[in-house]
Amino acid sequence: MNPQIAVVAVGARTPVGSTAETSAAAVRAGISRYAEYPFIDPRGELVVVAADRLLDSRIEGRDRLVPMAESAFAQVLAKLGDEAAHEGRLRVLLALPETRPGFSEDDAAWVTDALMAFFRTNSTSVRVEIAGRGHAGVIRAVELAAWECSKGSDNLFLVAGVDSYHHAETFAWLERNRRFAQPGIRGGFTPGEGAGCLAIASTRLRVRLRLPQLAIVRGVCTAQENLLRDSDTGSFGAGMTQAIKGAIAGLELPREGLDLLYSDINGERYRSEEWGFAVLRTPSVWKSPRYRAPSDCWGDTGAALGALGGILAVQAFARGYARSPRAMVLAGSDGGLRGAMLLQDPRLSKE
Repeated sequence: MNPQIAVVAVGARTPVGSTAETSAAAVRAGISRYAEYPFIDPRGELVVVAADRLLDSRIEGRDRLVPMAESAFAQVLAKLGDEAAHEGRLRVLLALPETRPGFSEDDAAWVTDALMAFFRTNSTSVRVEIAGRGHAGVIRAVELAAWECSKGSDNLFLVAGVDSYHHAETFAWLERNRRFAQPGIRGGFTPGEGAGCLAIASTRLRVRLRLPQLAIVRGVCTAQENLLRDSDTGSFGAGMTQAIKGAIAGLELPREGLDLLYSDINGERYRSEEWGFAVLRTPSVWKSPRYRAPSDCWGDTGAALGALGGILAVQAFARGYARSPRAMVLAGSDGGLRGAMLLQDPRLSKE
């Protein structure tokens, strides 16, 4: 195998940790940050969410996204160092929430502009581009980075996702659609928030800049699901299956079957059923259908999930507790985008 791209640095901020390392350690330990939040549900009770402990609860929506994303970016820039940050021709690919009550297209543009100002303040001239939306947005951004590296790009990519459901209009929308995990609602999810960033470089650029190799991107693929949550039948996993097959195209199955999966499954029946159908369609890929759903710890992190799942895999490799030398991150956006990203422990010797 001749890998083209690798993860060379990571950064994160979540309800369970202010850095990538502490967030991953908290998930590993099963620590949950679910707590009451000052928003009243239809029963007159405070809702339960997972929230960033450093942000005032009076801050809503887009104003929560920027400080979390800046924190993740700052961690990555510090790890890369000045030489890599300035000589690596940084390109920022950003995943943001899909349009919904509490987050508009104007909000997306505002967040992008605010993050461009952050990089200007840090004396780094870059363009921040929206490369994906929703849960699978980061995986689409990684796919774009892989494609560009295959064409000879020498950019150092910062692929990041950030999201927060913590806005009164978003909470009300989730309640109307019976998606907010509350008494009397079956299959709802607990809203969370967070930001994650993966620095990705081609092999040639990584060697030139003397950057570490934290994980090899063995495969990445996105696809479109046509049977969305409002369909009469629900999803049969066709889009997710296509994404999985694209991501594992280079594996020798069943010898290199997977036993480590990070998923955006969040308690909603639609997502769980989709995963069940995808497993049935790809039996040779999996040594076990087990998965880790970190939403149990930090809630549903939306567009941040792809990066945060990648960080969990990176830390599992680095700390030696990964069940497998290969890990997959799966995610599905409400709009139908499905993504699969396959990461490999860089220490894996040729089998």
